[in-house]
Amino acid sequence: MKYSPPIHTSLDISYKDEFLLIVNKPSGLLSVPGRGEDKQDCLISRVQEEFSDALIVHRLDMSTSGLIIIARGKEYERELSILFQQRKISKKYIAIVDGIISPRCGEVDLPLMTDWPNRPKQKVDFESGKASQTQYKVINYNAKDNTSYIELTPITGRTHQLRVHMHSIGHAILGDELYAKKDIVSKASRLLLHASYLSFEHPVTGGLIEINSDAEF
Repeated sequence: MKYSPPIHTSLDISYKDEFLLIVNKPSGLLSVPGRGEDKQDCLISRVQEEFSDALIVHRLDMSTSGLIIIARGKEYERELSILFQQRKISKKYIAIVDGIISPRCGEVDLPLMTDWPNRPKQKVDFESGKASQTQYKVINYNAKDNTSYIELTPITGRTHQLRVHMHSIGHAILGDELYAKKDIVSKASRLLLHASYLSFEHPVTGGLIEINSDAEF
């Protein structure tokens, strides 16, 4: 599939200080450069045009929109990376999935690993997969469209974790071209997954950083 990132007009910055930024990434934009000259336009390159000291700390899938933390300098990249490793950064996502989920809240606990013959896809593997947990909560149902609007809280941070977990329990995310069936993909013009919330202790000031971002779907 040809890479066609959204036109860059301005950065959507939710938080800024001399140590870090929190930026809203649009759907369809890579977090970091991909392979090939046609994949150099990405979130971090756009941020670095305005903030030369910007360094990526974590990523979102190209199709996923929402909040990403950007460090300003190597020292703060290291400090923020430690917070991620120690699971001291709370994240929540909003998604619309196929079907009516019941019960209204719960946890998906399925080990994941790379599906090597089908990279970049991931798969559930009870023998070799890494422990992976996702909590979900239904916000509302749409009986007419047979969909559920949900909040997802990843306990672990595996590649494609939310997408694979939802698909594995029979409720694929709308617009998911990697995992959903064609009829579910066609229900949306993009992947309906948005990183909507971040909360963590500022690595320098010690104050609480809490940022919300509304999904555009």
